Amino acid sequence: MEDHLPKFVLGWVLKSVNPQASVVSVQRLPGSTSSRIYCISLCNERNIEKYVLRQIDDHEWLHEEPDLAYHEAESLRLALQLDIKTPEIIAWDETGSSCGVPSVLMTKLDGDVELTPKCMDNWLNGLAETLSTIHMLEGVDFPWDYYTYNDISSLDIPTWSDYPDAWGEAIRIVRGFRPEEKLCFIHRDYHPANVLWSQNKVGGVVDWVNACLGPAGVDVGHCRLNLAQLFDVATADQFLTAYQHYAGSAFRYDSYWDLVSLIDILFGPPTVYPGWAAFGVTGLTDEMMKERLDAYLLSILRKI
Repeated sequence: MEDHLPKFVLGWVLKSVNPQASVVSVQRLPGSTSSRIYCISLCNERNIEKYVLRQIDDHEWLHEEPDLAYHEAESLRLALQLDIKTPEIIAWDETGSSCGVPSVLMTKLDGDVELTPKCMDNWLNGLAETLSTIHMLEGVDFPWDYYTYNDISSLDIPTWSDYPDAWGEAIRIVRGFRPEEKLCFIHRDYHPANVLWSQNKVGGVVDWVNACLGPAGVDVGHCRLNLAQLFDVATADQFLTAYQHYAGSAFRYDSYWDLVSLIDILFGPPTVYPGWAAFGVTGLTDEMMKERLDAYLLSILRKI
């Protein structure tokens, strides 16, 4: 990874923060797979302040969603209403006219990603309580709505699975009746690598570029999917139990959203998410991902 940014990009950063400030350091941050993320330290009136710059260079993603920078900027504005720590938007370059590619400049939160927790109970409770807090934001005016990333009507049964009939049943269910759910503000990419920890507590949530209005079950299902891949079905189920505890009567579990979250990643044979290795996760294989996704699918179908 290159810890380098062109002068014209740094000039835009300084202009957006304080033209009198100076650049102390630039560090590319690990873990991102769809953007280049940098930590930029500035000396601003004798104080060192840190900022995060996202540069969106995934051309396919930009073709599908050309307003990504503006989307994240507005998501961060709305997230300020939450009772959790989130980055504050400083500036954005929607078209890349100033930075070469669409870019978002925001404050940097303290904390680190933790994917190998010492106390699993505390870790899962923190993830669950934080997500339930996000979902408390309802009835807001926000122009982005939830949609599935995969075209449900054109899904094929995965050829890599040892349980094709189970996948066929899952596809049949998600093509059927979609449950009516109340809408709330959802992160849309809530998983452990987007949650920062400090002193064994959640220090904040990052990566709001996909936030939208949608059913809470979408976030719950996506996080459960990641936990099933990182660990096992039991961990995903423990997270669900914790979330139900914190959300209370505001949440009604429906396995439909678990299945939709699962089919949303059917873009080919499962592979290990490359961002995990940057945070200390080793020993996972693509074969393990296949086995864990099959096991997770079967567990969801047993809940129906």
